[in-house]
Amino acid sequence: MGTIKTVKGSKLRRGASCCCMFVAALALCSTATAADVQVVDDAGRSLTLKQPAERIISLTPHMTELLFAAGAGGKIVGTVEYSNYPAAARRIARIGDNAQLDLERIVALKPDLVVVWQYGNAQRQLDKLLRLGIPVYYNEPRRLPDIARAIEQLGRLAGTEAVALPAAQAFTERLAGLRRRYASRAPVTLFYQIWDKPLLTINGAHLISDVIELCGGQNIFAGLKALTPEISTEAVLAADPEAIGAGTAEAGQTGDLDTWKKWPRLTAVARGNLFVIKADIISRNTPRILDGAEQMCEQLDAVRTRRK
Repeated sequence: MGTIKTVKGSKLRRGASCCCMFVAALALCSTATAADVQVVDDAGRSLTLKQPAERIISLTPHMTELLFAAGAGGKIVGTVEYSNYPAAARRIARIGDNAQLDLERIVALKPDLVVVWQYGNAQRQLDKLLRLGIPVYYNEPRRLPDIARAIEQLGRLAGTEAVALPAAQAFTERLAGLRRRYASRAPVTLFYQIWDKPLLTINGAHLISDVIELCGGQNIFAGLKALTPEISTEAVLAADPEAIGAGTAEAGQTGDLDTWKKWPRLTAVARGNLFVIKADIISRNTPRILDGAEQMCEQLDAVRTRRK
């Protein structure tokens, strides 16, 4: 009997040992899998990194700003012209601009991640980067909550979730506050001008159109197919918007809206409802767009007070 017990005990010990080894192997596999960083970007592409990125190149100013918001600004090794916010972004090496990139310089910087604006970067050059095997993350926010999602994803890709997640939450909470305050107010028809020659506006799929809606405004050209359609002066006059807005390079400038004063019977002109917002805080797809949204909402509130 004693011998039998010893054998059974030995078998149990061997079984336990094998079980522990199996569990350990599973743990190692789990750890290896967990080390992979995976996101689905705005182009619907699945992007997987074996480990968080340490050398990132940003190919648009707003992506540079988003990386800083996600706590990954210190990992940017190259960016493009006009990446001017925050101040630390101005010290990062330049590798061209949105239209023309220095591909040799990009390769020399040995990036393990390149972040791009799907709508704003030249696809021909991006294709060359893809052929080189450099991981590329595409960003194209169309609704304000997409900005919080981008911050979260960039934080995941860079391993800076400790900064990114609270930043995304803060953006979401501020957005919700603005929506509660303004979205249900009396509608204001608005023409938003992004360029004067040719005359360009935005459709309903554009991020700025979401800002307009947030403030209780109605984009008069929301139904057009192109994201930034070219329109005629006659189309604006026929729509007779209650307000006309635009982005401008510097705060306090009037942009090109004074041209509309040629038509004093236009409702927006007759009531003095022409306004501009600094482009950096209304046209860049970053947390600062809520600063632009606040100004937009205040302007539309002023429009409401001028009604007869």
